[in-house]
Amino acid sequence: MQKSFLNTINSPKELRLLNQKDLPQLAKELREFIINIVATKEGHLGASLGVVELTIALHYVFNTPEDQLIWDVGHQAYGHKILTGRRDNFHTNRQLGGISGFPKREESEYDTFGVGHASTSISAALGMAIASQLKGEDKHHIAVIGDASIAGGMAFEGLNHAGVTDANLLIILNDNAIGIDPSVGALKQYLTNVKKGTQKRNNIIKALNFDYSGPIDGHDIDKIISELNRLKTVKGPKFLHIITTKGKGLKQAEKDQVKYHAPGKFNAKTGDLITKITVEEPPKYQDVFGYTILELAKQNKKIVGITPAMPTGSSLKYMMEDMPNRAFDVGIAEQHAVTLAAGMATQGLIPFCNIYSTFLQRAYDQIIHDVALQKLPVIFCLDRAGLVGEDGATHHGVFDLSYLRCIPNLIIFAPRNELELRNIMYTSQLGLEFPIAIRYPRGKGVTLNWKQPFQNIEIGKGILLKKGKKLAVLSIGTIAKNVSEAILNIDVSHYDMRFVKPLDERLLLSIFETYDTIITIEDNSITGGFGSAVLEFAAINNYKNTIKLLGIPDAFIEHGSVDELQQAIGLDVESLSNYIKSFL
Repeated sequence: MQKSFLNTINSPKELRLLNQKDLPQLAKELREFIINIVATKEGHLGASLGVVELTIALHYVFNTPEDQLIWDVGHQAYGHKILTGRRDNFHTNRQLGGISGFPKREESEYDTFGVGHASTSISAALGMAIASQLKGEDKHHIAVIGDASIAGGMAFEGLNHAGVTDANLLIILNDNAIGIDPSVGALKQYLTNVKKGTQKRNNIIKALNFDYSGPIDGHDIDKIISELNRLKTVKGPKFLHIITTKGKGLKQAEKDQVKYHAPGKFNAKTGDLITKITVEEPPKYQDVFGYTILELAKQNKKIVGITPAMPTGSSLKYMMEDMPNRAFDVGIAEQHAVTLAAGMATQGLIPFCNIYSTFLQRAYDQIIHDVALQKLPVIFCLDRAGLVGEDGATHHGVFDLSYLRCIPNLIIFAPRNELELRNIMYTSQLGLEFPIAIRYPRGKGVTLNWKQPFQNIEIGKGILLKKGKKLAVLSIGTIAKNVSEAILNIDVSHYDMRFVKPLDERLLLSIFETYDTIITIEDNSITGGFGSAVLEFAAINNYKNTIKLLGIPDAFIEHGSVDELQQAIGLDVESLSNYIKSFL
């Protein structure tokens, strides 16, 4: 029986004791380990399978954690976690109380930088390298960046600076032609030509003063180790270009790289996805967006769709397939996406700019200066708003109401259900004088019969969902479902305010005149969010009512299922019911 190597490795120190000829066997075991765990526990699969040989080689050649290693993005880091002391609790990955799905500084000394978002590794690694120089330390700093992430603007900023330093920095480009969806853009085409050997022009990386080597086979562990050992002796900024296959080692994951990025549960031996019992369910909010924008675009030729690298995750893919000249994947480039939409709006087009709530934070200046200041009617569709679940703190969209609410000239709407999402999209494309942000959650909605005729929504108008006598509950967005269930047998009023900006002040005046106690509920940060807006209204109008705010506490929420996280912070049905009853 062949000896198992993976079970003997509790840190890279044990890894470095292995004979190099045994490393391909270790790679095989590491792949099988990742496949077996992710098959039952779920998570990101393809990215980590693609860098197994690179992961082993890096920890074999470099003296981690003294030498500092950053992954960009953290989807690639499962093998890294397993080899750095987290093998035995890797089965808790992305679960409540378990290890994070991304590198996290407080989790391990081997996780030198938190990386839930993309294109940050070069800047961070350069900062570490310069700090080492200033402290007189002799250590290596390695950034592993995917070919989709290197197209992000921040990565170019890091490259531009690094090229004029003598910092001991190694950038490794993991080139597999795909992020979550296939990589796009001129840089992707350039890298493809480099792989084919048809690129005749000067190497752009060399032109930025990097010692460039490659491309080399990212699955030939001996070749990688040989090149890493050579690069250890080279001073200054270095750039290694490796070619890998996302999903390497699992045929289905290699064949369908989009689906197997995070495939859910599957058969570890065959790779086949576990088929779920098909029952008629409400659609995902992203699909309501995707089908609705296509429906509207067929009626309105001015509509265009934009997404930064998330055509599948946002479901803009339906429009991209049907109208490829009117729907644009701009790559991991949120700032560009927003200002591109602004430019289109100046020419009379109606841009729907679909960005995950947590990723729109990266384009904050563009929202303010390029859109709102100029009153350009860009329609922002913020997917993954609120708690998103197992991806954790880097991905929860719980700050958008707070960071958008302070911006002048911006309408903010949160649909209660799929019909409201469809109708606000319809209303927005009829013509607004200002930009609008529409925020909705990850996952399924609540309405089976959602494809109903469009209706216009009056801007700034809230609605009464249930009339009661005791107190008033004000909710915003899809958290209304939990509220409605929580007050089913309680004599209280429930209002869906719908708009955080402009607030329905006429409705609020009536509410404050009628009820002594008012409770606001949102799946956004309590600090600066919807509840804060209601408090400000009360202060301006000298109301002395009792006002209580429920929402996301002033802390970063870790990973777990949405249900588990809601229970932990008191936004589940039972907790809400008990809280509201306490005031009666």
